[in-house]
Amino acid sequence: MTTFFAALLGYLLGSIAFGLVITKAAGLGDIRSIGSGNIGATNVLRTGRKDLALATLLLDGGKGAIAVLLAYALGWRPEIAGAAAFLGHCFPVWLKFNGGKGVATFIGTLLALWFPAGVFSAAIWLILAFVFRISSLAALGAAAASPLVFFSMDKPAFALAAGFMAALIFVRHHANIKRLIDGEEPRIGGAKKA
Repeated sequence: MTTFFAALLGYLLGSIAFGLVITKAAGLGDIRSIGSGNIGATNVLRTGRKDLALATLLLDGGKGAIAVLLAYALGWRPEIAGAAAFLGHCFPVWLKFNGGKGVATFIGTLLALWFPAGVFSAAIWLILAFVFRISSLAALGAAAASPLVFFSMDKPAFALAAGFMAALIFVRHHANIKRLIDGEEPRIGGAKKA
C-alpha cells in the first residue's frame, strides 16, 4: 500500500502544470499555442519572459523533489514517488494526459533522491546547454548519464527509476532527436521554426 500511496502522491504533484498556470496568470494566454506547444520552461522562455521561464523551471523541478522528500519523511519508496511525479508531469490527468517532457521534474527528482547524482546530472545539462545552446541535447545527455551514476554508486533501485525516466525522456524527445539529426533543432532562447 505504501508503494501505491507513494505513486499516487507523486503523480498528483507531478501533474500540476506550472508552465500553463504561470503564463495564463501573467496574461500570456495558453502556452500550448506557441512554439513547441510544450508546457515546460524552454517553451515558456519563448514568450520572452525569462522570469516566468525560471519560475516554471524551479516549480517543475520542485514538484519532483517535494514528492521524493515527502516519501522519505513518510517512510515510503522515494524512487517510486519521484518517478510518478515525473510521469504526472509528462501525462497529467488535468490536461488529458498531454503534458511536458519532464526534464526539470527529472532533475528535481534526482536532486532529492541522492543529491550528488542530481548535481552531476544538472551539471551535464548545464555544460551541454552552454556549449551547444540546445536544450533537448542537454536533456538527452543528462538523462543518459543518470542511471549510470546511480549504478556506479551502488544504488540500484534509484538507478532503475532514473533509467525509467531517462527512457521516457528519449521517447518524449523523439521529434527533437529527428531535428537534431537534421540540424534543425532550435537553440535556447530562439524561436521555434514553424
